[in-house]
Amino acid sequence: MSLSLDLLAQGFAQAVTPENLLYALIGCLVGTLIGVLPGIGPTSGIAILLPLTTVLPPTSAIIMMAAVYYGAMYGGSTTAIVVNIPGEASSVPTAIDGYELAKQGRAGAALGMAAIASFVAGTLSLIGLTVFAPLLASVALAFGPPEYFALMVMSLLLAVSLSERALLKGAVALVIGVLTATIGLDPVTGLRRLTFGSVTLMAGINFVSVVIGLFAISELLVNVEQSVRHIYDTRKLGTWLPTREDLRESIGTMMRASGIGFALGLLPGFSPAVTTFVAYDVEKRLAKDPSRFGRGAMQGVVAAEGANNATCSGGFVPLFAIGVPSSPPLAVLLGALLMFGLQPGPRLFEENPQFVWTVIASMYVGNVILLALNLPLVGVWARIALIPFPILGPIILLCSVIGAYSVRFLLFDVWMTVLFGIIGYVLRKTGYPLAPIVLASVLTPTLETSLKQSLILSDGSLSIFVTRPLTAAILLVTVMLVVATLRRSWKAKGYSAAQVDD
Repeated sequence: MSLSLDLLAQGFAQAVTPENLLYALIGCLVGTLIGVLPGIGPTSGIAILLPLTTVLPPTSAIIMMAAVYYGAMYGGSTTAIVVNIPGEASSVPTAIDGYELAKQGRAGAALGMAAIASFVAGTLSLIGLTVFAPLLASVALAFGPPEYFALMVMSLLLAVSLSERALLKGAVALVIGVLTATIGLDPVTGLRRLTFGSVTLMAGINFVSVVIGLFAISELLVNVEQSVRHIYDTRKLGTWLPTREDLRESIGTMMRASGIGFALGLLPGFSPAVTTFVAYDVEKRLAKDPSRFGRGAMQGVVAAEGANNATCSGGFVPLFAIGVPSSPPLAVLLGALLMFGLQPGPRLFEENPQFVWTVIASMYVGNVILLALNLPLVGVWARIALIPFPILGPIILLCSVIGAYSVRFLLFDVWMTVLFGIIGYVLRKTGYPLAPIVLASVLTPTLETSLKQSLILSDGSLSIFVTRPLTAAILLVTVMLVVATLRRSWKAKGYSAAQVDD
């Protein structure tokens, strides 16, 4: 632990250099703006900016993209509270009570409490990241190819399991992601696969094109179809300073939301969109007067925003320690790490400790920057949320095209972005989840390489996956989780059928 604190202190020394402070500030500003503006979101926002960071040193680039991520997760609360339009799925619980508070003339206080809750939860979860990431990394040093294969399988199946009643659609989305990732050359043998004689496809489909298309372009198409228009209530925001009563009632909520968000954020497949609902439900059950929830309970806003930020920080533990992203934005960050030649996992802490601890330290600094930015600028962010879509849409489209083209300077990548934008639009309209595609496209190369290396070690025998205790344990837990998910899905369908019969 003392070694970790020493390394963290060295990380702070690097994180507070003028250059890294500037990139953290830029990331927080851009991230908050992305979160405030409906139709972008952290995943597509990071993907669009990813090509532009290739000119930066790896540490500065990851500092900025991490700041974009947690800045965007906070920014989504602004539109949720002010105009009842969640910038992200994780902001839906925030809107339930936040917008009610806004209608009561307390939007400013709700935004202020959201910022404070995000800061407290983010800081507490970063302490958890400081403690648990090195411990998990040291355990993960015992991981070999079979263990990594088992982890990849668990991550992908967990992503599907979050589809709940649409498990089959989640599985189809997973297959689409796997097939997309296998186009090109075999990572072990170098043989061509699914290239159909095309030389361009030998290099594979660029991950950035897939993400920008699935999220940014498809979101644009959905918004064009719906003719999104924001109607702003000219009611004053009120003071952004919450009352003493707000603070007193919300202290316990902040602690619980931080714990729930961080703990669930450690598990692959659990995104803030899930943990915010869990934290909100827990607070409603523990409340002395549950009827207040849904009618303007400040604890509802605090629970959702606290869990939101805690999950963001918690997700960096498995990302850094074992190379497993727990959400689509972290999957994009994993792609960024690999692009810079940094392999997440236990060796990252051994071979690049300065990089890891500088990024972690920058997240502490970024939390302070977000608090300083968001409390005084509540009114500014609220009004930026009102930019009409006819103005915002073309800007997003231009940034998407530039982002896709600038990775390899190939027009082919732009066409792939458009193609996956259409695919993403169709999948959204038919109820298919997009997260399994993103995770599969990132994790499939590691899964495939680990599988083939494992079979080489065992002379082609699959017994290696059950004779190694750690591998067998991971696969057993995976099977148990899948069975539990299937049972829950069947029960839900049975309940619905019973309602129809009645």
